[in-house]
Order: sequence, then C-alpha cells, then structure tokens
Amino acid sequence: MSSSPTLIFMVIFFLESLAAMLQNGFMVTVLGREWVRRRTLPAGDMIVASLAASRFCLHGVAILNNLLIFFGFHFVRDYYNTLHFVNTLTLWLTAWLAVFYCVKVAVFSHPVFFWLKWRISRLVPRLLLGSLVLVGLTVISSAIVTGILKQMIASKSSQGNSTWAERVQAFYRSFHLFDVMLMWSVPFLLFLVSMLLLVFSLCRHLGLMRNYRQDPCDPSTRVHTMALKSLVFFLVFYTSYFLSLVVVAIEITNFQSHWYWAWEVVTYASICLHSSMLVLSSPKLRKVLMTRLWKALDKG
Repeated sequence: MSSSPTLIFMVIFFLESLAAMLQNGFMVTVLGREWVRRRTLPAGDMIVASLAASRFCLHGVAILNNLLIFFGFHFVRDYYNTLHFVNTLTLWLTAWLAVFYCVKVAVFSHPVFFWLKWRISRLVPRLLLGSLVLVGLTVISSAIVTGILKQMIASKSSQGNSTWAERVQAFYRSFHLFDVMLMWSVPFLLFLVSMLLLVFSLCRHLGLMRNYRQDPCDPSTRVHTMALKSLVFFLVFYTSYFLSLVVVAIEITNFQSHWYWAWEVVTYASICLHSSMLVLSSPKLRKVLMTRLWKALDKG
C-alpha cells in the first residue's frame, strides 16, 4: 500500500503531465497545420513545433513508464532507451531554441555573431535533423554496448566468477553515467552560454534605455523588462529540469521512496511551465487559443 505523500506526488505528476501533453499537442497541431498548408515555417516556429512534438512524446513515455513501474512490471526497463532518447532530444531542441533567440535578439559586434545572425534561419533545419540523427545514433550505440555488458555479467555470474562480474558491473555503471552526462551536458552548456549572453545583452540594452528614457513605465522599457524576466524564468526551469535528470541518473532516489515521485514532479513541472510560456509568448498561438476558448464559451 502506497503512503499518502507518494499518492499525492503521483497525482500531481500525472495531472501536470496531462496538462503538458495538451499544451504541446496544441502547439504541434497549430504549427503543424501551418507547416503543411504553407509547406514552410519560420525558423523559430520550426524549433518550437519540433520541441513541442518531442515534449509530447516525452510526457507520454514518462507516464507509461512510471505506471508500469508502479504496478511492478520489471520488463519496463526496455522503455529506458526510448525515455533516454526523448529526454536527450528535448535537451538539444531546447538548447537550439535558446541559441536561436540569442542570435536573433542579442547585439554583439563580433564578426562570428554577425555571420550567425545572417545564417541562423537557414541552419535551423540542418540543426534539427542533425540533432535527431546524433541522438538516435548515440542511443543505439549505447544500447548495444549496454546489452553486451549485461550479457557478459550474466555469463560470468552463471560461471561463478563473481569478482569479474562485479568489475564488469562497475564498468557498466561508469560507462552509463559517462554516456548520459556527456549527452546531457553538451546541450545544457550550449543553452547556458546562449542564455547568459542574451541576458547580458538585454541588461546592457535596458540600462542604456533607462539612461535615455527616465520614465520606467515607458512601453519599450516594460517590454524589455518582461523579456528579461521571462528569460530568467526560462533559465531556472531548464536548469531545474537538467539537475532533476542528473539526480535520477546517479540514483540518489529509489522507486520505493516517495522522493522519487517528488523528483518526477519537479522534473516535469519545469517543462510544463515552459510550454505554457511558449504558448502565451507567441502571438500566433495565443490568438488561436483565445479564438478556440471563445468558441467553446459560446457553445456552452
């Protein structure tokens, strides 16, 4: 029988996951229809649509995986590769979204930055496809190596060579942790550098605006202030998501503890909140959302 804290965290996790699936499904539907109708999308919307599709799959796999684990199905470990794939792909797509915003919005005088500002829209499809291929090949190779090591451990254990089996088991854990941290740390560092550059650029620009415009309620100043706050929240959400994944990967918590479900809530809450920010910050998505809400209210 599960304890009350465990049940509470489970309910919160499933509710926020369903809410996130609705939000990301909405973004995929709206942007996907436009993509099909016009056969093209702006580079920023292309990243958002890909990220929303990845997050929709991520929440679906997470719900299925946690449900099977809760009911004691041990074969659910086969779902790990799928969960690892969508987690890693989500990190890469979020990093590219931060890079795109940084290049388009930030102002720096370096020639490389000017070149990126000119080329970034053309590079987006290649970056998305490259991320998909890179993550797919990495997960497949990791699954093959993991399968070989597990077979070696099982073979040596059946032969009574427990010392050698323990060494292979230790190597397997080190390899798994190195593989996960490498694939997660690279996009996280890319995201972190992009966001810090963008925040620095906006802070500098906001300071110049306040020097020339003494009125703090100036519309342009308010817009830049709100953008800066949104970026800080974005940075906090993504960092908490990354750290939560790391905590689970190094197995600080276990499935018998309600802390596991607490970490699941923290991990996916950041994604859910950021998906809400993406919907509300996009005039296109916000307009469609309001139109559908008004139609639903009129029918009611």
